Amino acid sequence: MDKVAGMTQKRPRISKAVIPAAGLGTRFLPATKATPKEMLPVVDKPAIQYVVEEAVAAGLDDVLMVTGRNKRPLEDHFDRNYELESALEKKGDGDRLAKVQESTDLATIHYVRQGDPRGLGHAVLCAAPHVGREPFAVLLGDDLIDPRDPLLQRMIEVQELHGGSVVALMEVDPGQIHLYGCAAVEPTGESDVVQVTGLVEKPDAAEAPSNYAIIGRYLLDPNVFEVLRRTEPGRGGEIQLTDALQQLAQDETIGGPVHGVVFKGRRYDTGDRGDYLRAIVRLACEREDLGPDFRAWLQRYVAEEMQRH
Repeated sequence: MDKVAGMTQKRPRISKAVIPAAGLGTRFLPATKATPKEMLPVVDKPAIQYVVEEAVAAGLDDVLMVTGRNKRPLEDHFDRNYELESALEKKGDGDRLAKVQESTDLATIHYVRQGDPRGLGHAVLCAAPHVGREPFAVLLGDDLIDPRDPLLQRMIEVQELHGGSVVALMEVDPGQIHLYGCAAVEPTGESDVVQVTGLVEKPDAAEAPSNYAIIGRYLLDPNVFEVLRRTEPGRGGEIQLTDALQQLAQDETIGGPVHGVVFKGRRYDTGDRGDYLRAIVRLACEREDLGPDFRAWLQRYVAEEMQRH
């Protein structure tokens, strides 16, 4: 809390989440030629539903999806399907009916088109009219966070305490840092919180300021919109959110400090084919309804493959 003129100023509570979902999903072609990558199933739910569920669990039930061409299935998934619901109801299939209705009732979901795909920073900028002057969350669909490790709730706590913006960080092997945005950090009095003093998008290992990688969760001060409007295209010719956060980290007068929450929990990376498959296996193994039989089959399969090779 800040104190102004002897009175306590309460920071606005974060209630809105923005989910950029306009990417082309080229790494998953040809599957994503006509199907949005966010709709690819992770076991039996599309990846995007896990992300919305995470936002809602953290109290963010006002969700804006930034979409693009060929993304209509996203809207259909979170809309009512009266024909399907009626058919399941007539069959007396209450379990499947509940699963169908679950996505419809999750949150209040809005949509805006990113007509010109100019990067993550531009996608976030498309949310400005909806967000207004409130702090807000950005959740990327490639990173699924296990609900048993409430990262977003912890980030909200840090933002309410310090103000400004908060990013999620994870320590990665130095040889992998070139795949991520990377943060230069200073310690704070809390073991899982650092102050971010600088950010670099996908640096070479030799030039990386640390091995703290930014994973796809952000809480952003609304002043980031004005910074993004002035941000020139950077790496890849795109407007990088990392470049805007770098300006905020270097000058706290713009929109407060930038802190990082160091996450050590379970994260499922669905951003490339190999990690996507590993995510499915891990989640299937942990499911009560699927896990026992699937683990037994997996053990037999691995044993057979080891003998064969």
